[in-house]
Amino acid sequence: MPDLSFENRHRKAGRLVIAGIDEAGRGPLAGPVTAAAVVLPARFRCKGLDDSKKLNAQKRREFYRELTGDSRVTWSVGMAEVSEIDSLNILRATHLAMRRAVEGLTAAPDHCLIDGLPVRDFPFAHEGIVKGDSLCLSIAAASVIAKVTRDELMGSLHEEFPQYGFARHQGYGTKDHLEALRIHGPCRHHRFSFQPVAQLPLPFDLR
Repeated sequence: MPDLSFENRHRKAGRLVIAGIDEAGRGPLAGPVTAAAVVLPARFRCKGLDDSKKLNAQKRREFYRELTGDSRVTWSVGMAEVSEIDSLNILRATHLAMRRAVEGLTAAPDHCLIDGLPVRDFPFAHEGIVKGDSLCLSIAAASVIAKVTRDELMGSLHEEFPQYGFARHQGYGTKDHLEALRIHGPCRHHRFSFQPVAQLPLPFDLR
């Protein structure tokens, strides 16, 4: 289970504000990529909090409410839109979303802990932690907040374009989603730099 070992190591070195960062939505064919930055208080406890991928939707929502409802927890969400994903590429757009998440915090962190590899040209002191969402508690918290935020957004896109089933698959390339793309073609929320969307005709609605 993730713990505060990474955060505590930095606090002992005098870096007191430590932000965990994770993203959601790198792989889907539609919708933005979302990142969260979370600063947990020292000795923070949240029993059962883990990598969002290891939690079911109900548990993710419960932890989301617990984290965002705790006045001791500082958090922020940043996004990169579909147009930015298509123009920059998904990796650079993900890093942009992470930067926006950190910039949205009420105070700049002394250090950031990012799930995965270090981010080139990231404007904040940081380190990458491979599988950090399973090791580092603030990254696990960020993974939950990023995932729930994005899932809720995809639910709102489902109301706009129900034919694609965004609320069920959150834009991932499921069999049902691919069939809907075959029938209806893509809409403006699809990523045209991603296969198989790139092979399809222009979207029917670009408003």
